[in-house]
Amino acid sequence: MRSLKASFASFNPFVFKIIMNNNALRQDHDFGITTLDTGFMRPFFAASHLLVENQHATYIDTGTSYSVPRLLDALNQKNIPIENVDYVIVTHVHLDHAGGAGKLMHALPNAHLVVHPRGARHMINPTKLIASATTVYGEDTFQALYGDIVPVSAKRVIQPKNGQVIDFKGRPLQFLDTPGHARHHFCIFDERSKSFFTGDAFGISYRDFDTPQGAFIFPATTPVQFEPEAMHDSINCLLSYQPEKMYLTHYGEITDLPRLAEQLHEGIDKQVSLIKSVADKGNPERHTLLSEQMMNYFLQQLQQLGCTLPPEKCRELLATDIELNTQGLEIWWDKK
Repeated sequence: MRSLKASFASFNPFVFKIIMNNNALRQDHDFGITTLDTGFMRPFFAASHLLVENQHATYIDTGTSYSVPRLLDALNQKNIPIENVDYVIVTHVHLDHAGGAGKLMHALPNAHLVVHPRGARHMINPTKLIASATTVYGEDTFQALYGDIVPVSAKRVIQPKNGQVIDFKGRPLQFLDTPGHARHHFCIFDERSKSFFTGDAFGISYRDFDTPQGAFIFPATTPVQFEPEAMHDSINCLLSYQPEKMYLTHYGEITDLPRLAEQLHEGIDKQVSLIKSVADKGNPERHTLLSEQMMNYFLQQLQQLGCTLPPEKCRELLATDIELNTQGLEIWWDKK
């Protein structure tokens, strides 16, 4: 199986840093929710969400260490002092979601980090996380992608149990254990807006692909803890709350949730069927066939949705996710 490093074979650190230095992209929603583009990889690829309640703030997912100036600038734009940030929440500890948590916490004197109990140790002592990622990407690419991973004092870490509610200035935030993408993943139900902040548990839906018929969505089967049945169950659990909106890290606000949930369930089963269909092949043939079939499946779905982007552009936008999903499926199948 190919290394994750292959996903970034054409990665250009210079271009990446130009993207990081662009003005932050923000979108304000109802109920004091703001989507902040973290600047990771490309515009509208990865988001942090800022909640504001009674002139206090909470971040949900942080992006990388390079994202922190953008996140702090959003506070300035809203005239919220850094002392009024109560919580930094990470849905799980994958570095595009939580890599900047330690650096952000360093700038926020009164904030507590809220993280899944299975992931907390990696935020308190990120040595193994750094070593693993550096092995995958190499030192230079790791630094260009994620920067420094700063540890968080254990005294400032909250590890909520499944179903636990944290009060954010009179605004209940409920934490639900949602494995399938990762075993250290939870989603946050915001009772005020009747919405979930889903990390990667409710899939990936880039705004580039939106059409008059709606959004395109697909499950994130990325390494190394993809579990299809758990992912099905987590999606059903989220839908049981009858939420009005989901806020995805990849990317932003989505509605029309029953249709998108159905598409996710179909996508999980389809991707499992794809790995089964090539399971008897050796590598690298298996990897190549699986990624090609997955790309063709996604392109077919986009065509049915009425997407007018050229196929070459769609391939470009999907390439990294196709590679990671392929590797996640292979790891799951080989363990199975």
